[in-house]
Amino acid sequence: MVRRSEEVVATQTLNLGVYLAPVRERIRGLEERQIGGRLWRKDPGLWKTDPKNQEIIRNALGWLHVAEKMEENLDDLAKFVAEVRSVGFRHVVHMGMGGSSLAPLAFEKILPRSPNFLPLTVLDTTDAATILGIERNVPIGQTLFIVASKSGTTAEPLAFGEYFYAKVRAVKGDRAGENFVAITDPETPLGQLAKKRGFRQTFLSLADIGGRFSALSHFGLVPAALTGVNVGELIVRARRMARACGPGVPISENPGVILGVVLGELALRGRNKITFLIPESMATLGLWLEQLLAESTGKEGTGVLPVAEEPLAGLPAYGEDRLFAYIRLQDEIDDSLERLVADLQKAGQPAVAIHMEDRLDLAQEIFRWEVATATAGAILGINPFDQPNVQESKDNTNRLLTEVRQAGRLPEPAPNLMAGPLGFFMAEQAENARELLKAFFAKAKPGDYLALQAYLTETPATTQALQTIRQLLRDHLRLATTLGYGPRFLHSTGQFHKGGPNTGLFLQLTADDTEDTPIPATPYTFGIFKRAQALGDLQALRKHGRRVIRVHLGADVFQGLTALAKTIEEVLPQRPG
Repeated sequence: MVRRSEEVVATQTLNLGVYLAPVRERIRGLEERQIGGRLWRKDPGLWKTDPKNQEIIRNALGWLHVAEKMEENLDDLAKFVAEVRSVGFRHVVHMGMGGSSLAPLAFEKILPRSPNFLPLTVLDTTDAATILGIERNVPIGQTLFIVASKSGTTAEPLAFGEYFYAKVRAVKGDRAGENFVAITDPETPLGQLAKKRGFRQTFLSLADIGGRFSALSHFGLVPAALTGVNVGELIVRARRMARACGPGVPISENPGVILGVVLGELALRGRNKITFLIPESMATLGLWLEQLLAESTGKEGTGVLPVAEEPLAGLPAYGEDRLFAYIRLQDEIDDSLERLVADLQKAGQPAVAIHMEDRLDLAQEIFRWEVATATAGAILGINPFDQPNVQESKDNTNRLLTEVRQAGRLPEPAPNLMAGPLGFFMAEQAENARELLKAFFAKAKPGDYLALQAYLTETPATTQALQTIRQLLRDHLRLATTLGYGPRFLHSTGQFHKGGPNTGLFLQLTADDTEDTPIPATPYTFGIFKRAQALGDLQALRKHGRRVIRVHLGADVFQGLTALAKTIEEVLPQRPG
């Protein structure tokens, strides 16, 4: 086997300025620790020494070999796709959360597909309007529904599955299971349900791969294959990067480890906001990278915060806490990104540039960033394969839904303050919205970040309005900003929000549901489920002493966002010069 590390390393360029010397020193130290060989031997001592963490780590490194193992499954996968097409399916709906949905979403939006294959919709929100929209726009009886959950117990995809199983059953009766596929670990409740209901297929994933590292397993490749993606070539690209990062490759030539050293070392030196500069055509890669990095590193009061899809800005908007990652696609050069990267380099802002020859290189980038994330975790001294704070919001949500079952309603408090269409929920007292927001933003310090958490229906118009608010905040406060739709971000950046450093300011945005629909076999609707998730996460943030305000936008989301943007603009300090 020919090692192609030189070729792959050449696609990664470091412009680190004053940080180059400490990065080189760290690389020398990792050479002495033999990190390359120990990673591939799955040595948990690279990260932790206590038995509990070591057991978690030993059972979480299967992604190192997933490409070669999935290569053995390509023929079976091709037969399955041919069967699905032959029996007349016309659409695929993939239902998951976090690691079970973000890779399929990125693959669907980014990768080239063969003609005449099935269109794919990824469902990863409890928003009722979105769910009803899917129901109205797909041919229920001719749609293949994939229920994806590693544990087989994830509440959201199980609720999606129950909802659409009832819809298919109304059309096909006892044959409804023919329209369903499960992707899960061995011996899970979802696997048992699939057997009971006669699902068309159950794909058992490798149990020693965590959800956010599962992109190149069945969780990513089954939906990709159904839509006509060349999954065989994805495996080829992933294995190329695996060889480049292999156990015999010197650390100084290992692209994944080098990238991880940059992430970890600069985070220790205050540059802990990895800001992605990605062409618009590949923007959903940022969603996958958000989960990988935030959920892996945001714990024990430290971490690397991923900043994705932030509007571009001039140099004054960026503080001294950023590291930039420019992903450059050979056939789709973005001139505005090229100019910004050149300006950043002249200004001494540290940056990494990664060159992709074509979109199928996405698979090698997935593996590169997985190795980098594991390496950064070792430098930060954390276990990158657990997610200790994710469960908190889930537990709060479950407790609230139990109250719904017992009392018949969700225990929601009234707003502390009303201002036009806006309702504010906060711990502090304020006379009016301007006073409240001015005091809230005055708490911001250099090195902080501001997170918009939108429990709203995701539409282009809503996203644009949120991005306008995001840009206002970034430019005036000179803070890194993130934007996540709930509950998706609960399985992604939510871990960083509660387990990472207490440097976040959070604006949680909710609104009245324009429509709602019941969840079968429960006494509540998807709208109540989503509100319980928002309230549960708000409680978790407050428990961890985070600076947070909930803003309820009312019945008209656009009117509410417009009013909020106007008030924010009135109270923000002048832009830095």
